[in-house]
Amino acid sequence: MKNIKELQDIATQIRRDVLRMVNSCASGHPGGSLGCADLFTALYFNAMNIEPKNFTREGNNEDMFFLSIGHIAPVWYSALARRGYFPTKELATLRQLGSRLQGHPSYESHLPGVRAASGSLGQGMSVAIGAALAKKLNKDTNLVYSLHGDGEIEEGQIWEAAMFAGAKKVDNLISIIDNNGVQIDGRAEEVCGVTNLKAKFESFGWDILECDGNNMEELLNTLQICKQHAFKGKPVMLIMKTQMGKGVDFMEDDNGWHGKAPNDEQTAKALSQLKETLGDY
Repeated sequence: MKNIKELQDIATQIRRDVLRMVNSCASGHPGGSLGCADLFTALYFNAMNIEPKNFTREGNNEDMFFLSIGHIAPVWYSALARRGYFPTKELATLRQLGSRLQGHPSYESHLPGVRAASGSLGQGMSVAIGAALAKKLNKDTNLVYSLHGDGEIEEGQIWEAAMFAGAKKVDNLISIIDNNGVQIDGRAEEVCGVTNLKAKFESFGWDILECDGNNMEELLNTLQICKQHAFKGKPVMLIMKTQMGKGVDFMEDDNGWHGKAPNDEQTAKALSQLKETLGDY
């Protein structure tokens, strides 16, 4: 088990990977990826029961993860590579013709770690619920995780899935909302105003926890509590407060970096703020 400092170093390296990846192809979504680097580190290097070298789509006898906000694929790809699912050198192929690292994750690319396509927002919770129910049928006591955005949950399918999960007591599911407060068109509260997330999901029969998703120690502790709340009759929702662009001062809390790649000068400036800890790919 890695300590807090080791996990923070991994998260920093993942942020470096994200910046270099989106810069190299001049395309991608750095803002949300940087904000969620701590979460992916906590999940893949601490919280989840996984077998990177023996990956199967079925995910029997291990935890499963589904990325519903598929546009932050760069941070997921980096976490998967750093955890050993595929060589880190492959990160250099993001969005290139023939690459397994497509702009949005696709199972058809046969990339280890990816079990379902995502990119059309709002669908990941439904997929995760299906996987969780399959585990119950198979008497598999491992967990299913899914990650969503606070802009994404404006999609109606999220609420249909949330209602179903609560009604059917899908209690081996831990869903997470990246509550960074911004989306491509501006502040989330100004675009559609989906507020008071805790009360909303509680009304659908979910067990709710909250934390600072950019504080590694708090995040780890809260994920452990989420696991303790599982299998008690309710799906679990972690509302995670993060900062878009975390770690790069000129990107932080700026929705302009939702889907814009930094140029070479901006990338150099950003990388100067993030210490290389594991070695660039």
